[in-house]
Amino acid sequence: MLNLKTSEMSLTVSVLRESAGLAHCIQQDMMMMDMTKSDLSPVTVADFAIQALVAYRLRTLFPDAVLVGEESADRLRAPENTVMLNTIVRYVKEILPHADCDNVCTWIDMGAATAGERFWTLDPIDGTKGYRRGDQYAVALALLDKGRVLLGGLACPGLDIDCTPASGSCGVLAIAQHDCGAWCAPLDDPAAPYSQMRSSECAVPAEAHLLRSFESGHTNVSQIEGIADFLNIPGDNMVRMDSQAKYAALAAGRGELLFRLLSPSRPDYQECIWDHAAGAILLEEAGGRVTDLNGLPFDFTTGRKLTGNVGLFASNGLLHEAGLKAIKQATA
Repeated sequence: MLNLKTSEMSLTVSVLRESAGLAHCIQQDMMMMDMTKSDLSPVTVADFAIQALVAYRLRTLFPDAVLVGEESADRLRAPENTVMLNTIVRYVKEILPHADCDNVCTWIDMGAATAGERFWTLDPIDGTKGYRRGDQYAVALALLDKGRVLLGGLACPGLDIDCTPASGSCGVLAIAQHDCGAWCAPLDDPAAPYSQMRSSECAVPAEAHLLRSFESGHTNVSQIEGIADFLNIPGDNMVRMDSQAKYAALAAGRGELLFRLLSPSRPDYQECIWDHAAGAILLEEAGGRVTDLNGLPFDFTTGRKLTGNVGLFASNGLLHEAGLKAIKQATA
């Protein structure tokens, strides 16, 4: 049974709710100012503001905590980005009144730590393009120890309580703890009870729902279609979603298969730990399975990147072997 009263889980729940509220506020104000990252995805004010907030909350409760985050404040310190930095500080200051340019940059840079034996990992806005469109995105936070994900959570404003995509919904907070199951509750109601999440019991490939990204650059579209053909999955069962919200949907039984293949434009791409740690424990605790495209479990001991793994394959568990055969056939 999930224990919400531990200091680590209490922090995870509270900071995910707080971060989702901050993301919504920025989104509503239409104050998204893009920069370019090395992986070519956009970065918004919300990314930096949330990382600053989470880092501050984490270090306040756990002074020795190590945070491995997505963002760095290096470019924010450049004179040409003064307007963006001031905007970020303005939003953080609404929650932390003592925030200023110097300490906000310091908090953001706490996420530049090296992934050691025990650390937290954060993706402040996973699914930035979905966030900009007003569709699915997630705030993802997880705690790891010696390569094992101990707990993780996803705040998913673009999902309804049953983890189906729904704009303007209440949103879902989905959390999991090792050997304690996966649980979800309305994101906007801290007093609401949690419901246990269970992955789908579908064991027939042709009846499966395959979740796929809106962004074609995130995968190999022709190989995804080849996998669907091999498994006889009809086009109506191909569901487009953004971000780690797909993990939540799988954990809630709203789909069975998720593939992230190597894009032809980025054949050497390596997955980042913050893109999968929280989602992986959520699905596995709900009864699903997460591996790379070769069937290997994710190795979270290799630093900021999953250098020992290739791509992603997540399933309800019952269809995993069939999915691995389909991957082998489609990528041969």
